[in-house]
Amino acid sequence: MNWKKLTMKLLLALSILSIIIPILSMILWSFTNNYIWPDIMPTNFGVRGWEYVIQNSDRVIHTLKNSIFISLMTTIITIAISIPCAKALAFENFKGKKFVEMLVFSPVIIPPVSIGMGLNIEFIKMGLAGTYLGIILVSIVPCIPYAVNMIKDVFLITGRGYIDQAYTLGASKKDVFLKIVAPMIMPGVISAAMMCYIVSFSQYFLVYLIGGGKIITFTMEMFPFIQSGDRMLGSAYGLIFIASTIVLLIAMEYIMKKMYKNELEDYKYI
Repeated sequence: MNWKKLTMKLLLALSILSIIIPILSMILWSFTNNYIWPDIMPTNFGVRGWEYVIQNSDRVIHTLKNSIFISLMTTIITIAISIPCAKALAFENFKGKKFVEMLVFSPVIIPPVSIGMGLNIEFIKMGLAGTYLGIILVSIVPCIPYAVNMIKDVFLITGRGYIDQAYTLGASKKDVFLKIVAPMIMPGVISAAMMCYIVSFSQYFLVYLIGGGKIITFTMEMFPFIQSGDRMLGSAYGLIFIASTIVLLIAMEYIMKKMYKNELEDYKYI
């Protein structure tokens, strides 16, 4: 075995451990009452955290439904906006292109407090504050940079040769998008959709600010336990957060691949 393969296997093992160890730690904490120094392992176990979750299962399920609905709608709208934007940034040359790229990436640079306060004032004027629509719209803002940049990279990798060829042969815009563009960028769309869902599902401050406490998401339910130092309840909620996100992401990937199964088989070079 050469050093290159050994290094790759070592990096893979470290990557897996960096994911598994925190999850195992959360599982342990969700059953731990006290973890007193200098004990290597906790000795005082309990199920208070899970009892609280079960006793408040209706509230937990309601907040999960809110988060899933908001995240799915945010993802769908963000992807719909990002595809034409990414295509334009990848293939078109127009005045102010660099400025547009900076504007698209700005939500990552600008603090959420600044964005949220400004949008909150405008949303109150428009009657969107405290509504699902308002929360979905504000959740799109931090998702746009990830979706646009990920889809743009796929456009740059695949190029526009097949698109131009299709137009040359007389294909309509609808056929070009459904039979050429969509299958080519689908790997990037799937990745961008997953990232958007995670970013939206994880939002706390923007959702709390725009929602005004009227619409409670799972993250809003979870954060107070983490901030108060209740690690047992925080870990229990954290495990539910991870499990629900993983299940939804797997389902999203399966559905999208199923929809474009035949088309994706023709683009194995991606």
